Amino acid sequence: MNISDFKNEHFSHRVGWLRAAVLGANDGIVSTASLIIGVASAGAGHADILLAGSAGLVAGAMSMAAGEFVSVSSQADSEQADLEIEKKHLERSFEYEHKELAQIYQQRGLDKALAEQVAAKLMEHDALDAHARDELGIIERTSARPIQAALSSCGAFTLGALMPLLSVMAVPRSMAVVGVAVLSLVFLVALGMVSARIGGARMLPSVVRVAFWGALAMLVTALVGEWFELAFLV
Repeated sequence: MNISDFKNEHFSHRVGWLRAAVLGANDGIVSTASLIIGVASAGAGHADILLAGSAGLVAGAMSMAAGEFVSVSSQADSEQADLEIEKKHLERSFEYEHKELAQIYQQRGLDKALAEQVAAKLMEHDALDAHARDELGIIERTSARPIQAALSSCGAFTLGALMPLLSVMAVPRSMAVVGVAVLSLVFLVALGMVSARIGGARMLPSVVRVAFWGALAMLVTALVGEWFELAFLV
């Protein structure tokens, strides 16, 4: 069998954008549905519910984009700072860094002679890359990408938030709370299935996680809305 005929699929290269996209979509569904349910439970009219949901969509999408960009930029800055430090170490003491890398390979199971040979070859090819990968754990395909994370999260939040917002338009005002809750749970189950499939994870735990926490968030906001109506609007 040729190596090109062997299917060897991995999923770790998707972790950056997948994490941001799943977080964004989940937050879009849960936060918007919870907002709509809370406002509807407080006795708001149909137009007010749509206004609150639309405002939540825009504010949430912008917040997710800004939050992801800032947090992932901080991660990228830390990675870059570590690379700069390692670059100075290599310039100051190349031989020490060679021994350090060889020790890492010995700890992973290579004998001393082979570890030193591997370290020498890799450092000859690209010393900084070898130390970034094996000493610092910085890998190109999983390194921080702030713009990618921000766009993925913002777009996913918008798509997720549209689901409960469209649900409001599809059900009568009298059924807004139940209709949005049920449809949002269906959307969350679908999100759990899709994210598990893309990420190569087990489907059941992913579905249970998103459905449980989504249902809990909607229940709490519904209770708050009911309490607000009883306390202030009656």
